[in-house]
Amino acid sequence: MSQQIHDLGELFEEVQLKNILGDGKTFPDCTPKRPLTEIDSEYHSIKNSSGFDLKKFVLDNFSLPKDYSTNYVTESNTPIKDHINDLWHVLTRIPEQENSSLIPLPKPYVVPGGRFREIYYWDSYFTMLGLRESGRFDLISNMIDNFAFLIDEFGYIPNGNRSYFLGRSQPPFFSLMVALLSEGNEKEILIKYLPALEKEYQFWMKGKENLTQQHRCERRVALMPDGTFLNRYWDENDTPRPESFKEDLELSHRTLQKPEDLFRNLRAAAESGWDFSSRWFKDINAFETIHTTEIIPVDLNCLLVHSENLLSKAHKWIGNEKEATIYSAASSRRVMAVRKYCWNDTTKFFFDFDVVGQKQKEHMTLAAAFPLFLQVATPEQANFVQHVLDQKFLRRGGFVTTLNKTGQQWDAPNGWAPLQWTVYRGLLNYNFNSLAEQLRRRWTEVITRVYSQTGKLTEKYNVVQEGGDGGGGEYPNQDGFGWTNGVFLAISAKAAR
Repeated sequence: MSQQIHDLGELFEEVQLKNILGDGKTFPDCTPKRPLTEIDSEYHSIKNSSGFDLKKFVLDNFSLPKDYSTNYVTESNTPIKDHINDLWHVLTRIPEQENSSLIPLPKPYVVPGGRFREIYYWDSYFTMLGLRESGRFDLISNMIDNFAFLIDEFGYIPNGNRSYFLGRSQPPFFSLMVALLSEGNEKEILIKYLPALEKEYQFWMKGKENLTQQHRCERRVALMPDGTFLNRYWDENDTPRPESFKEDLELSHRTLQKPEDLFRNLRAAAESGWDFSSRWFKDINAFETIHTTEIIPVDLNCLLVHSENLLSKAHKWIGNEKEATIYSAASSRRVMAVRKYCWNDTTKFFFDFDVVGQKQKEHMTLAAAFPLFLQVATPEQANFVQHVLDQKFLRRGGFVTTLNKTGQQWDAPNGWAPLQWTVYRGLLNYNFNSLAEQLRRRWTEVITRVYSQTGKLTEKYNVVQEGGDGGGGEYPNQDGFGWTNGVFLAISAKAAR
């Protein structure tokens, strides 16, 4: 891949550290108006001259990224479902070749909206739930084909189709996407995507063969004391994220960690999708104690159970009983390991596991719903979990992500569409229908209330206070918004059936 804006060194760093464009993601998303080598050479020749204006230089030499859907507001009397169906068009991107950080994809796709101008991996599954309700199986198929293209191209699905995202993925929802598309046509779809499913799984398990009791972690795999394998989040790079360069560098001045360890932990948290949450901190009130790479996340491992089960099923379809048995056994071992290392029989809840400290993390998060969502929990465990969710997490607008209010966007008081869906489906899987209905009603009410006030659907919501507007984190709440649209349609359709 050719040189990118984030490779420019001093020019890139100066623009980001001086916050010239207001949002750290804007500059890496720009398109240079001429070769970067020419721009960089001119910058170095004039940067110290009298009257040099850095912002003018940037705007003279780079085209700002398009903001297709920002501030899209519908007529106040438009029903919310009609608004969402209109938004699919607004949020759809046609493949285009840019001289920028954007990785071109072969087929049309739906972006989240706002500052998120590219496809995002795990967002897309929840967007697809709504596309299914809108009858847009063409877009679902196109997006899955795009992800298969990325797997073929890079060996995995990057965080998003930007060159600066290379080195990390996101929660592995590809098998759930394929399962969604395969409803009613399972054999053909599973066989079609088997090579991509297998290649992505190999990405998550890369390095497994090198692990020993003396060398327990490599890339995304960890060898547990009992000899089983579980997974963690990771990133191949240990430098500041280009899209959050200033924030990452500033945080590195406040931590006791080596800068490269901090940067990898930040990147690994970005791979988790929960960027950021006290879930990843040693001290829940201290961002600088982030230690994501030391954590075995319960949700990630439940997702990989689904991948292993689907791979087993796909191999059965092609008559490969040996491989089917291997994947089925891997799934069974992982299920038992999740129950062993992540279930707390005193608290009656699932927790992440600190693989370095060899102990469970202590604070509760909605990740505990993933064993219900993917049916890894026993019925008894599920019953205990739903009780804790009801007593501790349920608020007037749905479920809070954690019980901690830290200013991080993946903490209280925010609620997020993907987690509302995983809790909702998890509850239904174990027939906790009354609590599921409470969630459905409260979540759709907060979305409808904010929509009636603003004409928008947004990335996240405050589920504790009456207003409903989400906040916190590195950037303002974004409108659009792909996964909110998708989950709203899907969860509303469940009530109508």
